[in-house]
Amino acid sequence: MLGAFAVGKTSLVAQYVHSVFSEKYLTTIGVKIDRKELTVGDDAVSLMLWDIHGEDEFQKVRASYLRGTAGYLLVVDPTRPETLETAVKLHELASSAVGDCPFILLLNKSDIESDWKIDPARLEELEQQGWRCRKTSAKLDENVEESFHELADLVLKAS
Repeated sequence: MLGAFAVGKTSLVAQYVHSVFSEKYLTTIGVKIDRKELTVGDDAVSLMLWDIHGEDEFQKVRASYLRGTAGYLLVVDPTRPETLETAVKLHELASSAVGDCPFILLLNKSDIESDWKIDPARLEELEQQGWRCRKTSAKLDENVEESFHELADLVLKAS
């Protein structure tokens, strides 16, 4: 899980792994690791979910956290357009640290889509570059399980 601070990475993991959502914001310090078992086609898969602290002007994601990554979710809060550019920089960091591996850009907080300030043309540009983009809401559990499942499927196909 990669993204700026307060985009909903921890909330997405909590919703996916534990089926819970909390309005209370607790910043992640370092890395929080969860595990989730699932089936993709005929394959039993064990996802190790690394919820890495959010990147901001004071705290940068370390490339060492990314070693061994088979795939990742980039999370954005579209009410804060700068979080998309943070995600682009994190994608560049991940690509240089682990090479080409599957990823999906999650536009979180779809439950407040009317408040989004992100430029649709920028998203279209990324999609034309091959980025997979999905709208999610950790709060309403929209596209959460599907996004993790899709990433697991992409990782299996890449391996």
